Amino acid sequence: MHFGLSEEQDMIVSTVRSFVENEIYPHEELVERTGQVPHELGQEIKQKCIELGFYACNFPEEVGGAGLSHLDFTLVERELGRGSMALTHFFGRPQNILMACTGDQRDRYLLPAVRGERMDALAMTEPDAGSDVRGMKCSAVRDGGDWVLNGSKHFISGADHADFFIVFVATGVDDTPKVPKKRITCFLVDRSTNGFEVRDGYASVSHKGYKNCILDFDNCRLPDTQVLGEVDGGFAVMNEWLYATRLTVAAFCVGRARRCFDMALEYAAERKQFGQPIAKFQGVSFQVADMITEIDAADWLTLSGAWRLDQNLPANREIASAKLYASEMLARVTDTTLQIFGGMGLMNDFPIERFWRDARVERIWDGTSEIQRHIISRDLFRPLGA
Repeated sequence: MHFGLSEEQDMIVSTVRSFVENEIYPHEELVERTGQVPHELGQEIKQKCIELGFYACNFPEEVGGAGLSHLDFTLVERELGRGSMALTHFFGRPQNILMACTGDQRDRYLLPAVRGERMDALAMTEPDAGSDVRGMKCSAVRDGGDWVLNGSKHFISGADHADFFIVFVATGVDDTPKVPKKRITCFLVDRSTNGFEVRDGYASVSHKGYKNCILDFDNCRLPDTQVLGEVDGGFAVMNEWLYATRLTVAAFCVGRARRCFDMALEYAAERKQFGQPIAKFQGVSFQVADMITEIDAADWLTLSGAWRLDQNLPANREIASAKLYASEMLARVTDTTLQIFGGMGLMNDFPIERFWRDARVERIWDGTSEIQRHIISRDLFRPLGA
């Protein structure tokens, strides 16, 4: 076993961390205060990322990406996790699912997304279909040679900046011995499509400026050329390309936790009470020891999942474990950091209260903690027939 990073990987980490510290940190207070990312600022970050050669670094070289391995890309996401999600969104990591594009779709969606000319957004969640993906009510039916979409999606991140959307809808029902199961198809939908509207979503306490939106489909007509993958094959596309997004969440949580830890460590060493630094008190120093132990554990679990993907080894359970542990670890670390800062931790003078608020959603999106535990337990019991 070798646990060190290569020289190239060290360079990736230092380059992205420098970018976040110099191009993201200075604008975080503005985004937190206004809840907005000015258009010019978003485009500036995107252009600098393109010039750096990291835009769409999660895509293979043959389509214009940097061709990073899963492990290398996880290191990138870990460093981006240190910064405001509303701002690092423009660092540009289009959905890998676009690799399923064929024919003309590649020129209209895949290649422009990789070049940074068009931005995408993934649309799956509905008011009554979150963890239960097959419970979605947004549907598409055949009408002549077209598909007609009706229904709504919500909690769609990045939709306010997206030029097109990767939308999963129900396109039929299969009778099974237990319960009827909906067939799912994935569509590519341009923002300007008739019968399609993007509306403001809900105000959130987490990740200010990284907005969620509501998508409405009212007799939205799409030709067969807009189907991504196969008709009724949405789950196949989903399973091939999307499950690794849980690894991205885990990496983000590790990066954010390390930023919190650095602040807690420095504060504990400088803040004095009873004539000495509070780091001298075991009530604080033991908390710091627990924090770094948990962060390191989450880090290795996350990197191990990425390594397994690169080795073409089964990684579903390992990635679920990484997402579960890292997201719950971040909650504990941000809470402990706030406790070490005391009352000042809740003040706007420090970003601690923002980290604390932001951490809460990580246990919900991209599969709740309960869903991750279900994935893990089923993977363990299935071979035993239980």
